[in-house]
Amino acid sequence: MASLLKASSNILWSEKLPFLSRSKTRKCVVPKKITFRLVPIALSLSTSIGTVEHELRSNSPDIAIPIMINGCTGKMGKSVIQAADSAGLYVVPVSFDAEKKSGQTVEVCGKKILVHGPSDRESILASVFREYPNLIVVDYTVPATINDNAELYGKVGVPFVMGTTGGDRDRLYKIVEASKVYAVISPQMGKQVVAFLAAMEIMAEQFPGAFSGYSLQVMESHQAGKLDTSGTAKAIISCFQKLG
Repeated sequence: MASLLKASSNILWSEKLPFLSRSKTRKCVVPKKITFRLVPIALSLSTSIGTVEHELRSNSPDIAIPIMINGCTGKMGKSVIQAADSAGLYVVPVSFDAEKKSGQTVEVCGKKILVHGPSDRESILASVFREYPNLIVVDYTVPATINDNAELYGKVGVPFVMGTTGGDRDRLYKIVEASKVYAVISPQMGKQVVAFLAAMEIMAEQFPGAFSGYSLQVMESHQAGKLDTSGTAKAIISCFQKLG
């Protein structure tokens, strides 16, 4: 039976995950239900599976946790690669993205990553997973692909972190619950915002109805080019609703 990690903000903040943070870690108590976030994936097989496996073997690390970043052409995808590299993790030189980006090679921190479109992505991911049995996928794609990506990760059996917000979240949670993989889904990955959301959740639990009778409006802005809906704003609204 799958473990759906609904990683609430206070869990992600107080129990820092080793592969997401280099700071001192503490024993992580995983709740019965856990939620994760996915990065939509899109692959295209411009090269054969055999060629992909050869490329993976030639770059195979002796040690280090292997991670695959889908959506590596975007700002967040590149940031994850940089963070993974500085943390000493091994970035698999394969990534999924939109069809129009298939065949591109992205270079970050001196690492060259081949981008695949939607075609034959199951075969490619299965090939990567065979080469790296302890693989973790980090998804920073687009909202329209998160559910299909989650189904793919579950079918192949790869644990994943869903960094993409938006999409059909209820369906996403059901997909993870029905699968046999671990997944981390959170409305925000920035530690400062995670800390703020944790404080909001504590307030909502300890002071229910404190804002009863007030009318509040949540306004947010993002960097230019952001495609997905703000999960942070939705989480804050949820807390305020509990406060009245």
